[in-house]
Amino acid sequence: MSLEPWEMSAGEIAEAVRTGSLTATAVVEAHLRRIDEINPRVNALTVVFAERALALAADLDRRIAAGEDPGPLAGVPFSVKENIDMTWSPTTEGATFLQGNQPADDATAVRRMLAAGAIPIGRGNMPDFGLRWDTDNDLFGRTLNPWVRSLVPEGSSGGDAVAVATGMAAIGLGNDYGGSLRLPANAAGVTALRTSAWRIPAPVVAPAPVPLSLQHFAVNGPIARSAADLDLAFAVVHGADERDPLSITVEHPRSYDGPRRVAVVRDPLGWGVAPSVADAVEAAASALTDAGWQVDEVEPPMLEEAAVLWRRLSAYEMKGLFAPGALPAPLSDGAVQYFQDNVVGAEPFASVDDYADAWAKRVLIAALWHEFFAEHPIILGPVATAEPFPIGYDLDGPEAADELWRRHRLVVAVNFLGLPSAAVPTHVADSGSPVGVQLIADRNADHVALAAAADVERALGRLTPTAPRW
Repeated sequence: MSLEPWEMSAGEIAEAVRTGSLTATAVVEAHLRRIDEINPRVNALTVVFAERALALAADLDRRIAAGEDPGPLAGVPFSVKENIDMTWSPTTEGATFLQGNQPADDATAVRRMLAAGAIPIGRGNMPDFGLRWDTDNDLFGRTLNPWVRSLVPEGSSGGDAVAVATGMAAIGLGNDYGGSLRLPANAAGVTALRTSAWRIPAPVVAPAPVPLSLQHFAVNGPIARSAADLDLAFAVVHGADERDPLSITVEHPRSYDGPRRVAVVRDPLGWGVAPSVADAVEAAASALTDAGWQVDEVEPPMLEEAAVLWRRLSAYEMKGLFAPGALPAPLSDGAVQYFQDNVVGAEPFASVDDYADAWAKRVLIAALWHEFFAEHPIILGPVATAEPFPIGYDLDGPEAADELWRRHRLVVAVNFLGLPSAAVPTHVADSGSPVGVQLIADRNADHVALAAAADVERALGRLTPTAPRW
């Protein structure tokens, strides 16, 4: 039985469009029908680019008929998070006062996707400025988890993850400052690549002062339904751009033939892990063993220090958003409440020297992890140590905020060190929620993380696309 275009992988769509077995127009029309059916139920896409997508598809079909090369992502529909610049859609970041924030240019990743033949289908929802591990705001409302309605879709790239999971887009462009690609992908049962720092240029084109934590912790990256599609998208969008002075070009091998040793971290720091998450790590470890990886149970050095310093630095540097007059209008009540509760558990810096010491210690921890990766090129562990939390739990006070940070301790340590990590689902828990793992690699070894994720996926299969299960 043939697949509907919205059921196909990005690679399958591109191949079908290139060879003429599908037109780009047919692909876009199928995705728009899927959006009409699904999006009113889950509210993942804030804006749908129906006319633009159809016009781009028609133009692509004409160019293919004329013998032109349509590009490696020919006809692939993709979504773009609300904080990534596009010339035809305001970059709102989920804030009501940015509804008219129309960029003068496209972000580099968007430019490169367009040049590769991909077709933007809509905007992915997010919390205000990405400040919650949930996807809700006063401008567009809540995105719903398609698997279990009472659970959050995580965040902040929740709209893009749900759009990909439900077949409304084949690829999503998002970003990750504290798990914002891997957590929603994990909740939605799809894959995501948190890239190495600076491999993909900035999401916003206009130059502006950027806090150090954003420079070092935040990256852009793809969400997809397979590791192969992550690799395909990353191969298109990575590389330096003169508009972003931090961006770099590093070769991206499309395969990995180096040492195959994995450090398994079943319960990071021994703080506890849900049974379904323990099952996910065990399943992934077995899959890697069967694929020829040597699996050892060993934890990377100074993990707790990395997680704690991520929290302290992010809380300290983001508090400027909440200073009087810092923004033209207040953020949503949820964003304000969560940030205030989270700050309670983040030890403040006693002095400028204390703050500087935190950044100095980062170099030490990074050096120790680099040595660790020389012995174990992959670290396998949970994304979160529990399944997605119920809607509203993150606003239950400082204790809830502290508990969420503890669940995400391995996720945020990766951000602190600027490392690549691929999230991949393993199974659906008894609760009905997908569960998965992350494969962490050394700086600029994104291809190694993707190779390990592909081996896990090959053994355990894929979970999506899906319609809402409620």
